[in-house]
Amino acid sequence: MQTGDSRPEPESRTDTTPGDRRTTAPVGTDRPHGPDPDTTAEGAFGRSRPGPEVRRTRVAVSVVFAVHGTASGTFATRIPWLREHLDLSPGWLGLALVFMTAGASAAMPLSARLAHRYGPRRALAWVSLVCCAGLVLPPLAPALGWLCLTLFLYGCGLGLMDVAMNAQGVRVEEAYGRSVMSGLHGLWSVGTLVGGAGGVLAAHAGLDGRVHLASAAPLLGAVAVVAARWTPGTEAAAAPAGPADEEGGTEAPPRFALPSRGALAIGLLGFCAVFAEGASMDWSGIYLADVTGAEPGLAASAYTAFACTMALARLSGDAVVRRFGPVATVRTGGVLAALGAALVVAARTPALAVAGFALIGVGIAVVVPLCFAAAGRTSAAAPGQAIAGVATLAYASGLAAPGIVGWIAQTTTLSVSFGVVTALLLGLVAMATVVRT
Repeated sequence: MQTGDSRPEPESRTDTTPGDRRTTAPVGTDRPHGPDPDTTAEGAFGRSRPGPEVRRTRVAVSVVFAVHGTASGTFATRIPWLREHLDLSPGWLGLALVFMTAGASAAMPLSARLAHRYGPRRALAWVSLVCCAGLVLPPLAPALGWLCLTLFLYGCGLGLMDVAMNAQGVRVEEAYGRSVMSGLHGLWSVGTLVGGAGGVLAAHAGLDGRVHLASAAPLLGAVAVVAARWTPGTEAAAAPAGPADEEGGTEAPPRFALPSRGALAIGLLGFCAVFAEGASMDWSGIYLADVTGAEPGLAASAYTAFACTMALARLSGDAVVRRFGPVATVRTGGVLAALGAALVVAARTPALAVAGFALIGVGIAVVVPLCFAAAGRTSAAAPGQAIAGVATLAYASGLAAPGIVGWIAQTTTLSVSFGVVTALLLGLVAMATVVRT
């Protein structure tokens, strides 16, 4: 299977680390050796100056993250067009969108097998093409059933690319020897804002959704494939030697496997953060309108405040993690996010509610990046396999959050719903130690 990348994979060397773990890293990288300094002020990361090749791989992976975010933001802005085009009620539209999340969750475990068989670089290039090509399909659906199918396929591409790029991010972080995952996810958030802004302009210009997405998809796909050529081409993260397969290499990851105990604990932490993220993204505007009586334009500012503060916090999050360590960062973020959610519960004016949602965005910003980084360092599975387990739990949370918040609001009030969100955010404080893995 070829992607047109004729550039040879970097020569690799085998190193011995304490504990008899065998690791393979590209020649010329400065991945630190020795015991994991989890107990230092730097958390799980040391200080090393990366070489030019490692810095180049970071830029390349950053571009892939931004492309994934841009695709997500672009599609999100055309959902109203899809609803109008197919004349869907909110309930049927919500059902169709569930298929997108279901597709992502179903495909995620396959990403590790693709990386094992074809190499992480080629696998990332191919799944990026699949993801961007899938962006074209939903606007072409002639009816609800076809929309569900096309959203499932698009979700499969999103999930495959999500796991592949996060696994590459873990490899870059291992090569750097310090936290970089928060910045990568920050660029994903910037991508969603860029894609969303472009989508708003296209919608205001009256551009047909089919034309818009068909124009964006090849451009995004080309950028992702070119960037993927410069991402890590060999395993750089520490992993235990696995049993040999029939070709003499390590055993291929299973098509599906239950998460290990370590990955499950990390996934539960991510579950709490993504639940709060999903609840804030989908219900912040409605909360301002229904609870605080805000006008529609002002109500939309709650999501803007949440998204912007999350992006800014992620972009600066790596420096915070390096200074205070991942555990302290997650605990502090959990406290800030819980205070923000409590402020939302108590708010009866738009200004207080917007401030509360902004605090939630700051508090949960680095949790998911640190969960993926911790999953990539677990010794029980290959990075892609562990990340797939964590991502599947997180996506399940994102799938469940809007419905659970709506059901609680239906039986009680929206304020009570965000009381539940507050309790889950306190779970970040209680479970923060799992990111030390």
